[in-house]
Amino acid sequence: MTKKDAPLYTLIPIEDFKAILGIDDREEKTARYCLVISTFAIEQYCHRRLLRKKHFETLEFIGDTFIPLKEYPVNKVLAVYAVTSKSGVGEIVEPDFYSVIPECGTYEDIPFSLSFTRALLRYRGLYAIKAVYWAGYSSGSVPPDLASACMELASWNMNRYRGRRIGMTGNIRGTGKDGEHFELSMPENVRSLLEPFRRKVI
Repeated sequence: MTKKDAPLYTLIPIEDFKAILGIDDREEKTARYCLVISTFAIEQYCHRRLLRKKHFETLEFIGDTFIPLKEYPVNKVLAVYAVTSKSGVGEIVEPDFYSVIPECGTYEDIPFSLSFTRALLRYRGLYAIKAVYWAGYSSGSVPPDLASACMELASWNMNRYRGRRIGMTGNIRGTGKDGEHFELSMPENVRSLLEPFRRKVI
């Protein structure tokens, strides 16, 4: 597999992006760059990972048998461990002793949680739960508004590169630069599309 054929870290396929913007091979590298930086910018704005990825998470146990996971939507839980020693070594928790809420694979864009039976309390000295799971959107499961936000932001970036106006907006008059100023890093319409996917930070 060549570097060009390697999967891109992007919320939308590059083929769709090129077709809509009429991009040919001469702008391939710029198009790929715009898609990737737009996807990273969206994840940063939303305070969460959105593309499907394997996560290794340690969750503090304070006595509650309902424990939220950080990333979502959860596709599959691979393993759960009960950590009872400061060394971080955990004992595997059998799937019969917990469930995932909502159910894995539903792609609901709400936080997911592990719900344990009271059997979890049999682990003496339990202070943490380790979870290994897949979460995020894979190709073909990205919600339309999220895909549209990526398309619009990548198009906006592409047009800035084409116009050689990176980081600036406004009109240039005469030899001075009246009316020219730094532009926002993300258009307001993109922010509006992303609002439902943004993690609420307290």
